[in-house]
Amino acid sequence: MTRRLFPVFLGAALLLGALLPACDQPPRPVHLVIKTPMQEMNTLSNPNIRDTTAFLKQASAAFAEHYAKAAVQPDVKTFNYVDEVRAVTDSFGTETAPDILFGAFFNLSSYIDTGRAAPLDDMISPALKADMTPHDWDPGLREGRIYLLPYLKMQNILIYNKALFQQCGLGSYIGHGREIQNWTLPQWRRILDTLAARLPHGIYPLAVFAANNQGDTHILSYLRAFGGRIFDSRGNFAFQDPATVKALAWLQEGVRRGWFPPHPENLEMKDCSELFANGQLAIYMFNNANRTIYTNLDDYGFVNYPGNIATEFSNGFLVFDNGDPARLQAAKDFLVFLYDRDEWRDLSAGNIPTSKRTLDKYRDRIVMIDEFARNAPNVVDFTNKSPNWQGRQDSFRSVFWPNIHRLLELKITPEQCAADLDRVCNAALEKGRRERRLHP
Repeated sequence: MTRRLFPVFLGAALLLGALLPACDQPPRPVHLVIKTPMQEMNTLSNPNIRDTTAFLKQASAAFAEHYAKAAVQPDVKTFNYVDEVRAVTDSFGTETAPDILFGAFFNLSSYIDTGRAAPLDDMISPALKADMTPHDWDPGLREGRIYLLPYLKMQNILIYNKALFQQCGLGSYIGHGREIQNWTLPQWRRILDTLAARLPHGIYPLAVFAANNQGDTHILSYLRAFGGRIFDSRGNFAFQDPATVKALAWLQEGVRRGWFPPHPENLEMKDCSELFANGQLAIYMFNNANRTIYTNLDDYGFVNYPGNIATEFSNGFLVFDNGDPARLQAAKDFLVFLYDRDEWRDLSAGNIPTSKRTLDKYRDRIVMIDEFARNAPNVVDFTNKSPNWQGRQDSFRSVFWPNIHRLLELKITPEQCAADLDRVCNAALEKGRRERRLHP
């Protein structure tokens, strides 16, 4: 009997020997890919952090030191705004696919419909949910589940150079302090015509740019100047509405009347930003993210877009499920870590934090927080939760700007532009609806 049992004991010993080394093996490292567009970031609690890349690198490094479930290797990758399709969509299925994407919700919301975005309800505690308003959670809600985690938000208006206004005899249009003004459309025409006639050579009245998709929110605001709502009652684009066609004509007229820098169809956002910072542009776009280009805000005035229009959007996080449970869990745990700690959550102050705790702590130091709050009634929803807004070559943001480019190039009429916009933008919208799916 002893001889018969010997092979059994030997087999068990060999099996145990094979298992023991595996138990001594440390858990495999988790490669956590975090992507963000290149973006300035104003901070009050740590002024040394000036962009989202530095923020995410430092926060993820601290998380990796703290995390006990696995050895996390954070990999923060930055891309240019215009390269988002290549950086995100085209990387799906590869080792560089993002586990976390930080950015503007009007971009991130499109990824919810791909089925790759993971719902975040299992990591959102009652305390975290109560720390933000239902309005802030709403853009990321689909069928009762939360897919987007808000971090900060921005209100978009316009800023103007008071000295250039005074120089051109427009001092009567300058507001008091940092109030956000509203000018009538006749006043806008008078101001722009006067600036065009009286500004020195090489200095221009108003920022417009259409070399790529960076200007779409900016242009959509101008297209509401005459009361157009952009969308019809069914949620489709309605650029051929007479009020919107009138706004397209107004934009094209601005090219002929010298309201914009030469060839605005070939300009990018950074071109206009540099012109304004150098005193070569009288009116530019403004929110808390880009205020670092102005040395003294008291030298400037503030006004809504023509038609008394402002826009607002949140920046925050989306988590992708790339088929690796360890990466997915680490991504969610990183966000819990970030929002649970004042050091990282409070970096949202400088912009408008979505966290009530952070907002209460820094309210007195956030530039124009009360003015933005009073201006809230002028804010419009410029996306209407439309599918396929961004992230593909046939998305709204990809097909919208080439038509504005041709309009500003004086190659098509406002009526032709409106018809082309309705055709291509509604095709993008319909494709998004047809292919929409949520994470299982």
